[in-house]
Amino acid sequence: MSMVMVVTENVPDRLRGRLAVWLLQVRAGVYVGNTSRRIREMIWEQCETFVEDGNIVMAWATNTESGFDFQTLGENRRIPVELDGLRLVFFLPAEEKNGVL
Repeated sequence: MSMVMVVTENVPDRLRGRLAVWLLQVRAGVYVGNTSRRIREMIWEQCETFVEDGNIVMAWATNTESGFDFQTLGENRRIPVELDGLRLVFFLPAEEKNGVL
């Protein structure tokens, strides 16, 4: 069992309900819990199936140098990259809308 955190943005209510079955919703769109690898992978499959136009990040405790790993789904300005074996996050610039950032 390891600590898991899922953060969602703009996902359908049915996915929020499914996440709440396995994890505790501590804030709007933020879910945490202790799960096995098998349950974590099943939760991710549900995320892939029901994400629609939203985006999701899942992080979990691991035995790595950073102590955690993560994966993302959907469009977001934060892009995971790997550098020398470390997982980091790259930010895309904000998009202009009508000349305003």
